Amino acid sequence: MTETIERIAAGRILPVVVLEDAAGAEPLAAALQAGGLSAIEVTFRTEAAAAAIAGISKYDSSMLVGAGTVLTAEQVDRAVEAGARFVVTPGFGPAVVKRCQELGVPVFPGVATATEIQMALDAGLSTVKFFPAQQLGGVAMLKALSAPFRSVRFIPTGGVNADNAASYLALPSVVAVGGTWMVAPDLLAAKDWAGVTTRTRDAVTATTSGK
Repeated sequence: MTETIERIAAGRILPVVVLEDAAGAEPLAAALQAGGLSAIEVTFRTEAAAAAIAGISKYDSSMLVGAGTVLTAEQVDRAVEAGARFVVTPGFGPAVVKRCQELGVPVFPGVATATEIQMALDAGLSTVKFFPAQQLGGVAMLKALSAPFRSVRFIPTGGVNADNAASYLALPSVVAVGGTWMVAPDLLAAKDWAGVTTRTRDAVTATTSGK
């Protein structure tokens, strides 16, 4: 899990993608790479998710592709079979976490409360997704939770955008932020891969320059 976290942390931003058509997987991966990112979370919100993960994995094995919005152990199996190298969930699901651990796949469960963070720690996990971040109180809430859970690292997702990403990334407890603004639905629907690259490059530049 350490290597996966290091890869995500290096990029500082984890694009969260909803792909309706797996044919867009390869050009999307290429667009993100051109913008400076090499990790991606493909959500299991559409029927195309598994095929999209497989497409990205075959396109470039160095691309770190994970499966998001994973709700069941069966989805874990499908995601890993397709080539997912990590799993992200919207909440803490014991069955999903257990299956990921059985397969040796890093899992970042979603948490919203101190109780759920404690559950993650009890399961042997130290990196979690804080979701939905902005709606739960944003940076202030994350600061409050980080105080008692000093060993826990967070990937805040939900409401994170170009305007507030830097404020999250300034927190020592934050590994990276999950976001959709560089892979917005309108860009994907229009197959505007140049637009994806531009927004990704801008996001990377902003985070590395401290803006």
